[in-house]
Amino acid sequence: MTEDETWQPTEIAPMAFDVSADVAGLTAVASRIDLDTILIRHRALVFRGFDITPATLDAAVDRLLPNRLAYLHGNTPRVNLGDNIYTSTEYPAEQSISMHSELSYAHRWPARLLFYCEHPARSGGATAICDTGRWLASIDPAVRHAFGAGLRYTQNLHSGRGLGRSWQETFETDDRDEVERFLADGHASWSWTQNGLRVTQDRSATTLHSVTGEEVWFNQVDQWHHAGLPGEVRAALLELLTEDEMPQSVTFADGTPIPADHVTHVREMGWRHAVDVDWRAGELLLVDNVLAAHARRSYSGPRRVLVAMSGPTHRDTRAAAHASVISSR
Repeated sequence: MTEDETWQPTEIAPMAFDVSADVAGLTAVASRIDLDTILIRHRALVFRGFDITPATLDAAVDRLLPNRLAYLHGNTPRVNLGDNIYTSTEYPAEQSISMHSELSYAHRWPARLLFYCEHPARSGGATAICDTGRWLASIDPAVRHAFGAGLRYTQNLHSGRGLGRSWQETFETDDRDEVERFLADGHASWSWTQNGLRVTQDRSATTLHSVTGEEVWFNQVDQWHHAGLPGEVRAALLELLTEDEMPQSVTFADGTPIPADHVTHVREMGWRHAVDVDWRAGELLLVDNVLAAHARRSYSGPRRVLVAMSGPTHRDTRAAAHASVISSR
């Protein structure tokens, strides 16, 4: 595929396989195809016309997304509906959510994501998808080089009262020892503070896909940097807090501030390659979390999209190898 060609998620519909338009038909299709290979080849799959309902969702998730994971160390507000099915990020409808791969700031991340549309918005609200290899290739070489030494993410997680998420919500436990074991496993640094928990993690800006070996853009710099916030939100937070006191922030790995124009450029390149999946009730979107990033368009009217994540998770082995690769460009 050339840079001028448009990548699109692949659609799978009952008529193409001569199966029923329900969860039984979806199960039949999943049994006929090599889902792992097809997902890696196409990066994202849209299952349209199977009319999945809340009552049949669990069976659909079981078939497409084995080994569901909890949203541990997640940084956005969402509700666990049970069985590791969550509401999608609950930011205000008028705000878009920029392109990212889930938990790409963490030492473990899900291999796949499955989105389900229970109720589409009245207008807008598409889930946008981006080929992360194309995203990396589109970033200015000087900006890519600047990110070559990696990133340092910092979280200030309160104990129950404050801005952002609490550490209990973030790790789905109130056991401090369990949190410390999780963080130690990820080679993170942490300290318990008067207000809660401070966590620092050094990560790389890219990763290699575990099967294809492709290097892709894989971080959440524009979501953690204040330049990525809506103007009025950024102004209010910076008036109240220093950048180091924010619920979440990011610098280069050596602590050097990241220029705002670098963040803006990265964000713009992600949106430039965005392809919208416009929702209808009952549809599913399966995403390879490394080969495809996702985002949300702003919307009006009620909207309910759910998400589940699956393993195996991939441990973070990025830092040394990928820093040398990206910095050589």
